[in-house]
Amino acid sequence: MTDVVMPQMGESIVEGTLTKWLKKKGDRVERDEPLFEISTDKVDTEIPSPIAGVLSEVLVEEGKTVGIGTVVAKIGEAASNGAAPAPAAEAVPVAQAVESTLEDAKAAPAAAPAPVAEPQSQAEPEAASDSNAGLGPLSPLVRKMAREYNIDLHQVKGTGAGARITKQDVETYMSAQGAKTMAQSAQPVQPMAAPPEPAPPAPVQTRRPAAPPAPPQPSPAPTAQVVGRTRIEPMTTMRQKIAEHMVYSKQTSVHVTTVHRVDMSKVAKMRDRNKAEFQQRHGFSLTFLSFVTRAACEAIRAFPLLNASIDGTNIVYHDDINIGIAVALENGLIVPVIGNADEKNVTGLQRAIVDLSTRARSRQLRPQDVQNGTFSITNFGSFGSVFATPVINQPQVAILGVGTVEKVPVVIEGDAIAIRSQCYLALTFDHRLIDGALADQFTGRVKSVLENWSESIL
Repeated sequence: MTDVVMPQMGESIVEGTLTKWLKKKGDRVERDEPLFEISTDKVDTEIPSPIAGVLSEVLVEEGKTVGIGTVVAKIGEAASNGAAPAPAAEAVPVAQAVESTLEDAKAAPAAAPAPVAEPQSQAEPEAASDSNAGLGPLSPLVRKMAREYNIDLHQVKGTGAGARITKQDVETYMSAQGAKTMAQSAQPVQPMAAPPEPAPPAPVQTRRPAAPPAPPQPSPAPTAQVVGRTRIEPMTTMRQKIAEHMVYSKQTSVHVTTVHRVDMSKVAKMRDRNKAEFQQRHGFSLTFLSFVTRAACEAIRAFPLLNASIDGTNIVYHDDINIGIAVALENGLIVPVIGNADEKNVTGLQRAIVDLSTRARSRQLRPQDVQNGTFSITNFGSFGSVFATPVINQPQVAILGVGTVEKVPVVIEGDAIAIRSQCYLALTFDHRLIDGALADQFTGRVKSVLENWSESIL
């Protein structure tokens, strides 16, 4: 029997909320197959099974918040195909496994379990999965959505690990097919390979569906209340965690922000000259963020105190430079980490940024992807913001904000006016440890690297 525990999702995270089980008690689960979903202020993601076997015990209910390391379930070894019939003591778990499989195949609108003695064979749910042959592992959630909305998963592009189809991929496909779905919504949708019974209606989802038909749960789908002309909606678990973390950061650190204007003309010209070849060679775009990240690593080497943290009255210096990159999600914010970022060139940093942001938005981040950050960067300029005052990501002592790069008229030597590509860098620092002079020296070093860029990117 193997314990499944609530994973550590960051050094400052002490608990997580189990928002949804993707497997039922008695279900067979493969190693690395998604087992349950969790939500913290750093990540909202699926957690894979540590081993292959049968989910024999579920110890934490959906919607419950528990500490890191808490045992949430137990996975036992699965019986081999040629094994003798299980003894009477194991009859209940086996029956539950059959019942769970039948329930998943039926995808009934209500969550009432099917009777154990229902005269259905296990061949029926297997037949339902035949249409998904060649798609790789699919979570029960994805299978149920496909049956409920009559979706051919072969038409859905998977963005998960190994091109696995995620819930977000199905939702994206549904949005793209919205007009067609609306035209068909007046007719009842027949679940694929389901027992002959009335199928549930398939209303068009114009926004992210809260969850497939399942027992009521408090976390993923806040219920809005309308009072007069006011609508009251509970925060999602992730939003609550972000709020708690932001308040904690403000109560912990003395926040001060310094803003420097940077001439990005050399970087912009180099990027313009090489971006087409870069895209063709590597398969992803070249952005300003990778240049800023590279420059920040150079500045951290010169001023290591910006890469430190505070432990009581002690200063903890980190040898590794692990850069957290803020990624905006539909319902919150995640800060995945580029480990040993100072060892990567612009291409390596851009590849890491694309990989982490893509997996963050498809809920495929691993626990180690959000751990051990020592310095953070937030690119609010991607949304057109000129500059802002970012909040420190605890337990770090600084965060660098990057404003939008835009062409503006500036005064150059001899009182002449020229057009230059410029942006603002906003460094928020913890004044308990870092003084204004040091903060300005650090940001000045970042500015100098960017304005005098000479490193090749191809």
